[in-house]
Amino acid sequence: MKNTRQKITDAAIEIFNEDLSAPLEIVAEKAEVTRRTLHRYFTDRQDLVLACQFAMQESCKKAIDAVYTSYTDPLERFENMLYAAIDCGVKFSFLHRMHNNDRHQHTVKDENCKKYDVTFNKFKSTIEELQRKDLITKELSAEWIEMLSTGIVTAAINSEKSGNVAKINIKKFAWYSLSKGILV
Repeated sequence: MKNTRQKITDAAIEIFNEDLSAPLEIVAEKAEVTRRTLHRYFTDRQDLVLACQFAMQESCKKAIDAVYTSYTDPLERFENMLYAAIDCGVKFSFLHRMHNNDRHQHTVKDENCKKYDVTFNKFKSTIEELQRKDLITKELSAEWIEMLSTGIVTAAINSEKSGNVAKINIKKFAWYSLSKGILV
């Protein structure tokens, strides 16, 4: 059973992923707590956003690290990193959007940015390894493939939320879509 702080954070991640300017009342309602209870755990919106960022980074880092250390074959690793990102779900896409929007000043001096880079550099280094081994195209930059992967993760998340695609097919469709665009 989730504690109240975690329920609020999870609700905020889901709500803020759709609309970062959503009122805190909506977050409280989604978490099934009062606004007063929300403020017992978080002093303001920024405090809640930082808690969301920390929770997302920890969740995604743990999932990506587990895959990264479990697979020696880089193509198998990359496929399973995609699946891990899909499993992270909304947390993955929201975290990525937060670190790649116009208002964010990404800097290595910021602890959150450093943690983000450590996690997402594993994607990039795997892509670069696959390109060196001529397993994926060199016609596309590693950055493009990374963005394409993120887009496919977002499509997978949206497909699951909409219910228009059978859940059992989502990962298979995601890998098929990505692999057909990048494999040599």
